Amino acid sequence: MALALTLVVVPWPTSLRAHRAVSASLQACTDGPLHVHCMHVMTNQSCQEQFILLGFSDRPQLEQTLFVFVLIFYLVTLVGNIVIILVSRLDPCLHTPMYFFLTNLSFLDLCFTTSSIPQLLFNLGGPDKTISYIGCAIQLFMFLGLGGTECVLLAVMAYDRFTAICKPLHYSIIMHPQLCWKLVSVAWGVGLLNSLVMSPVTMRLPRCGRCEVKHFLCEMPALIKTACVDTVAVESTVFILSVVIVLGPLALILVSYSYIALAVLSMRSATGRRKAFNTCGSHLTVVSLFYGNIIYMYMQPGKNSSQDQGKFLTLFYNLVTPMLNPVIYTLRNKDVKGALRRLVSRK
Repeated sequence: MALALTLVVVPWPTSLRAHRAVSASLQACTDGPLHVHCMHVMTNQSCQEQFILLGFSDRPQLEQTLFVFVLIFYLVTLVGNIVIILVSRLDPCLHTPMYFFLTNLSFLDLCFTTSSIPQLLFNLGGPDKTISYIGCAIQLFMFLGLGGTECVLLAVMAYDRFTAICKPLHYSIIMHPQLCWKLVSVAWGVGLLNSLVMSPVTMRLPRCGRCEVKHFLCEMPALIKTACVDTVAVESTVFILSVVIVLGPLALILVSYSYIALAVLSMRSATGRRKAFNTCGSHLTVVSLFYGNIIYMYMQPGKNSSQDQGKFLTLFYNLVTPMLNPVIYTLRNKDVKGALRRLVSRK
């Protein structure tokens, strides 16, 4: 018995309402008797042009307020981290391993926020919520790479503080420039490897026309939720990589600070203890802000996490944390304050 198949070509929707109408048609197709054929066609042809980032479109009254706040926070983030980089490079007194790593952290935060916040501002400022397929892939690649790099870099900075406090007489010998460059290279290499492994796997998941991403950026958990196939294997891979990239460096940080705490408590000088606590307290604050959100987002199965909580937590560690880093490292840091005064007085 011959079966005639009719392929209807639907132009790609340019608005959120049009896209939902097409999605309804595709859903009807997948529910009908030609489910297998429709699924094959949609798997190969849909979502290859663009995605719809729903973001905060379910709260239209919130979008204008968010636009103002996000824009202000983004500009402050840019200014603060650029100042940290310039001061660390221009003042010879700050040419130390600690500020070398801090410069890398500031540069990483600049890239981290710039990879997604301009797109968020564009989506908040108008009705168009689309992002191209290539743009989404680039955003995901950068987000995974920079996130993995920051996990390792924070562990490197903890090791630097451990060496400075627990082995002060050997600090300059141990933390020589070659080792600093190697440690930073390892951090960036781990982030790159994370992106190379997870980005293609996530982007190639069949979606059967489900191109609405319930997030304001192309983040891995949100993209996994759009898949129309069983994602247990992908989620298991994400969990394993999270254990290695997130919990591995975190364990090193906790061990380092355990030794640091013992060394600080054994100091006889109150001034020395205060200085050590100020320096390490800044780093621990950054670690807590970053790792707290990352663990919540990536250390649980993708379909079990709250979408609303996920969006606001992602906004927090993608915008607020990079904005706070320069503030945390400068307000309680006499070296940076002195360097700023010297640079201003030169002019």
